[in-house]
Amino acid sequence: MLAGVNENKMRIHNLAVNSNDIVGNSAESPGAVRLDIGRIIDDGPFTRFQKTVALLAAAAVIMDGFDGQLIGFAIPVIAQEWSVARSTFAPVVAAGLLGMGIGSACAGIIGDRFGRRVALVGSVLMFGIATSVVGLAPNLFVIGMLRFFAGLGLGGALPTATTFVAEFAPRRRRTVAITATIVCVPLGGMLAGLFSGYVLPHSGWRPLFLVGGAFPVFMAILLMFNLPESPRFLARRRERWAELSSILGRFGVRPPAEAVYCDEAEQVREQHYGLSSLLAPDYRRDSVALWSAFFLSMLTIYSAFSWLPTMLVSSGLSTAVASAGLTAYNAGGVLGALLCAMAIARYGSRIPLLLCCLAGAISALMLTQLGFRDHSMLLIFGLGVHGLFVNAVQSTMFALCAYVYSTSVRATGTATAAMFGRLGAVTSSFAGAAAIASLGPSGYLAMLGLTMLLVLAALAAIRHHLPSVMDGKSH
Repeated sequence: MLAGVNENKMRIHNLAVNSNDIVGNSAESPGAVRLDIGRIIDDGPFTRFQKTVALLAAAAVIMDGFDGQLIGFAIPVIAQEWSVARSTFAPVVAAGLLGMGIGSACAGIIGDRFGRRVALVGSVLMFGIATSVVGLAPNLFVIGMLRFFAGLGLGGALPTATTFVAEFAPRRRRTVAITATIVCVPLGGMLAGLFSGYVLPHSGWRPLFLVGGAFPVFMAILLMFNLPESPRFLARRRERWAELSSILGRFGVRPPAEAVYCDEAEQVREQHYGLSSLLAPDYRRDSVALWSAFFLSMLTIYSAFSWLPTMLVSSGLSTAVASAGLTAYNAGGVLGALLCAMAIARYGSRIPLLLCCLAGAISALMLTQLGFRDHSMLLIFGLGVHGLFVNAVQSTMFALCAYVYSTSVRATGTATAAMFGRLGAVTSSFAGAAAIASLGPSGYLAMLGLTMLLVLAALAAIRHHLPSVMDGKSH
């Protein structure tokens, strides 16, 4: 055990020394040594410290998935208690999703300017407090307003957490690490389903939000005291190099006092900064394709998160079966995302993502031919299969974002893609309700299949897919 730890430290030390040899001495101060942060992280071992950071980011995403899906479970109960139609909740759902879209964009800008840590802690704290206060709301208007503020935090947490993981994980582990973080969204949804299944029958919807919102508040406090800033972010800010030196010590690196930090591979790519850079010639095609894919895939997923229980109940199934259907959808998503991540790590992202899109479309269309009341268990299984493929696509697209964009715009690029995804989620709040009301359950499922075919077309247009380890070239 001790020999393994020492070997890891030696590997990191060698990388630091090799970086000095390659980059050379700083022109700013004779004798000052430049350390390539990117190489230390990309080619070094995945230390216990880095894994702890990834776990903290993943825990924040679990809270995101948990709080984000509570409203879907609560809608049938609130509608019955207040004697209102379920369709009146469309603006409430839309308000939360609109907040997510704005929160995604703002968190990206804050993350690139002030740091990933500030953006993530602030996001988790915001949606925790707002979710708790929903439990005190007197009417739908107040719930809608609170869901908007919760959405600001929910929208910012996910892209910021994935940026954290992307910038702490070694290159060879990055895709799996990012996907394992994103998969915590459906994992949080599964926990929300179990939590709702116990709390709603015994205590009602108000304690569901009061207690459910308290969990992320405690998580934000934990993050505040334990989450470090991204080394790649700090390398670009000379006034914070002392902080960077301290963090590198936790990697096992002991930089000299006169060290000058750089990120050579990333800085070569950084000719533009901010939102405008996303439409620069190097990024334009991939940005537009990613925005389209995020919009359509989030439309599909949030049509399930927000309206799947309602669709099943309207088909004559019990609330318990409806909850089981969404839980199966989330469970399939966890498995699918992990399997897809492993496939991408080996074969690159193009083929696995396109195959998952196609399978997601086919599985949704096959469900339209199923008699819901007579085959409820088969229906739940089919929803799990559909969730497997759809969530596999959505989860691994964040790893694709981290690959397409360089460090100076990674948080902005990822958050902007997530913002377009949230706009798709906003659209789902009305599209899902309209599809159920006008087309029935089969039309609703057919809509899910069609959108996945459109996601396939968008992902096929991306030029810079994650490369395959088989040939080392982009697909």
